[in-house]
Amino acid sequence: MPPEALFEESADDTRTAIMEATYRALTDYGYADLTIQRIADEFDKSKSLLYHHHDGKDDLLVDFLEFALDHFEDNVPFRDDTADERLRTLLDAVAATKPEADEEFVGILVELRAQAVNDDDFRDHFLGSDRFFHDHIVDIIAEGIEEGTFRDVDPEQTASFLLTLVSGAMVRNTTGNQVAVERTRAEIREYIDARLLAD
Repeated sequence: MPPEALFEESADDTRTAIMEATYRALTDYGYADLTIQRIADEFDKSKSLLYHHHDGKDDLLVDFLEFALDHFEDNVPFRDDTADERLRTLLDAVAATKPEADEEFVGILVELRAQAVNDDDFRDHFLGSDRFFHDHIVDIIAEGIEEGTFRDVDPEQTASFLLTLVSGAMVRNTTGNQVAVERTRAEIREYIDARLLAD
């Protein structure tokens, strides 16, 4: 199943319907065996609409990634929690290692990220996505320092380290290595406790 409310727009919304059809086809076939026809088979409307909105499979998939990122950006928790609570919540969400996380969706993201090795459009998307999460973590850490929750660490360096850790956990999660992922989560918590939290 996709992340909660990813396709909550009305079925009459053409872009949402295309994205949902793309998701279903991706879960059935993966990137290598995905075709526009297979997406069209999951789409209730005309196949010509797919070509009206996208130049081809990869263009559609980059749009799918942007659609998913937009959803995540709109749903990042901005509660009145402490910086510590917000950081832990965000890291869990990025790593997608909470028990209720959708492993199928994470697998899709990892598979599409691999395309960035040879495709500039995929690379540009993931650079932008990484920048969003990195900058958001930097902001949380800076706020935590200001409010006295965190020690006076380098927010940029710390954010880079944490994002690298959770990205690795996300990849390992797709292979079903849940023990390793849980150990990584535990170590991230230990890192926050020992390295970030103020005395």
